[in-house]
Amino acid sequence: MKWALLSVWDKTGIVDLARELARRKFQIISSGGTGRVLADAGIPYTDISSYTGFPEMMGGRVKTLHPKVHGGILGRRGIDDAVMAEHGIQPIDLVVVNLYPFETMSGRGLPLSELIEYIDIGGPALIRAAAKNHEHVAVVTDPADYGMVIEALQQGDISADQRLMLAKRAFARTAAYDAAISNRLSSEGRRFPETLTVQYRNGRVLRYGENPHQEAAIYGDAGIAAAEQLQGKEMSYNNYLDLNAAVGLLREFDECSAVIVKHNNPCGMAIGESLLEAYVTAREVDPVSAYGSIVALNREVTEEVAAEITKTFVEVVIAPSYTEEALREMQRKENMRVLLLPEPEERDEIRSIDGGVLVQRTPEFREHWQVVSERDPDARELRALRLAWRVCRHAKSNAIVFADDRSVIGIGAGQTSRVDAARIAISKARTPLAGTVVASDAFLPFPDTLEVAVEAGATALIQPGGSIRDKEVIAAADRHNAAMVFSGIRHFRH
Repeated sequence: MKWALLSVWDKTGIVDLARELARRKFQIISSGGTGRVLADAGIPYTDISSYTGFPEMMGGRVKTLHPKVHGGILGRRGIDDAVMAEHGIQPIDLVVVNLYPFETMSGRGLPLSELIEYIDIGGPALIRAAAKNHEHVAVVTDPADYGMVIEALQQGDISADQRLMLAKRAFARTAAYDAAISNRLSSEGRRFPETLTVQYRNGRVLRYGENPHQEAAIYGDAGIAAAEQLQGKEMSYNNYLDLNAAVGLLREFDECSAVIVKHNNPCGMAIGESLLEAYVTAREVDPVSAYGSIVALNREVTEEVAAEITKTFVEVVIAPSYTEEALREMQRKENMRVLLLPEPEERDEIRSIDGGVLVQRTPEFREHWQVVSERDPDARELRALRLAWRVCRHAKSNAIVFADDRSVIGIGAGQTSRVDAARIAISKARTPLAGTVVASDAFLPFPDTLEVAVEAGATALIQPGGSIRDKEVIAAADRHNAAMVFSGIRHFRH
């Protein structure tokens, strides 16, 4: 007879698994809430206290921590059999455990004195013991794996390869659990934990990194890292970087919008009455840079839009949905990657540096716009300033963006001089700049950038403010009758 230990917080699917175990003549050991669920379903089991001869105590803190339990899990078949027999220890062949929901409860703002009770002790001990002895014991920590276990039992038994796979998942789960506890306790009284432990799942090797001689992989099971791909070549390291940048900007807009990104910088952005209008307008901002770009759209792609996209070389398209006709049209470009826009995942930003990482968090922040010039921006200029400012904070610093109230007109990004960024933006413009507005991601240290922009035709400018020469810059704006707004917040992007 084989033995199975079932002790789960999340009861999803446990009755179906237990029924299959009972059909396979497993002797089931269980306790507490899991046992009550099995009893209600009419599934026979042995209470763990009856098996160990030791009562559950301390409000459930101590119930599975017993040699008859851990000896049955850790015992090496063919080596420890005599010791197990001497002490009445049954070999346990299957351990099904999931843990107290510490991660969920940690997000509910409980005081530490309450949260501490959601730290599972017996569960991780059982999981680690079973995973260590996976040569003889199968360990299941996720209800999503119950189906695989049932199928394996129906075909004979859980194989050695399956036990090893389950053990890997088990150690990953306890590592993530301990990381969550460590991060939370290390954050007590601090904004960031003293020791940061992170884990990302679903690792996949990429063809190469930024360049062919570099190796790379991607991890993550949500957001852009796990976006569903409908067609096209395998996503590359650079594709993911650019896609992340494009979607970040796209999510700034509720209006029907199109964003085009190349090398992590926006090179086109527009809103429109239709997606077709938005896309064509965005592409025409800089059609040369749009070649081989990433296209992000926030409305369903129709056949008409797909036909326009396939007129040029596009690396990746991402949108919330596509009509069947659109997908057929895009199959004409079989290498073009087509993805579904996922729900956003809000997490701290982590970037590696030599010897460590930088961690950045962007809290909710309400900007306080202040008109500092003698002239207020009119309604059209104000709409254009809002558009330019949202785009500017997603361009690499130093960034200057010219725009009207429907689209970007010119972008200068990633420059060491703000004046050079303005001149590049002007040179990129394919339509007259008369009546446009300008956004600068950081303050203007001198009036020169403003003067270059006004000379090109701009009538209003938004910047964070905060320079020791703000008065000089404001005076220059007034001399040129340009409206100037301070946003009060800088948006460097390195």
